[in-house]
Amino acid sequence: MRKAQAKKLPLAPDPKFNDRLVTRFVNTMMWDGKKTVAFNIFYTAIDKVANATGEDGYEVWKKALQNVTPAVEVRSRRIGGATFQIPSEVRADRKISLSMKWLIRYSRDRNGKTMADKLSNEIIAASKGEGGAFKKKEDTHRMAEANKAFSHFKI
Repeated sequence: MRKAQAKKLPLAPDPKFNDRLVTRFVNTMMWDGKKTVAFNIFYTAIDKVANATGEDGYEVWKKALQNVTPAVEVRSRRIGGATFQIPSEVRADRKISLSMKWLIRYSRDRNGKTMADKLSNEIIAASKGEGGAFKKKEDTHRMAEANKAFSHFKI
């Protein structure tokens, strides 16, 4: 790298909850720059979560995000002709990114009529410790545990 790394621009907090994390989630979910559509999907999903659980939808979403956040991951490293899966801790920024990406990806894979339905169902499942995104986190942790023997090959 010849030049200095680009500075991260600060995100504006969302209008309803005044939270930068919500804006980041919506930016991750957004397609083709349609931010208003993404915000509408998110807010509708949060309302559906609140109706389904009887709790604050925003708090359930935060709990779901926390349940899906990984602590360790495996990274491939080539050593002497062999490729090893080396477990490593996940940076704080990457933890959030991964959890958001998984929640959105497994929401899209669910069956439901609208994206808001799919997202609300995945949020409810993740907050209970179920669903595709939570399973992905568990699989990642299991993989890291299985490859603990290679942890001395630090990256």
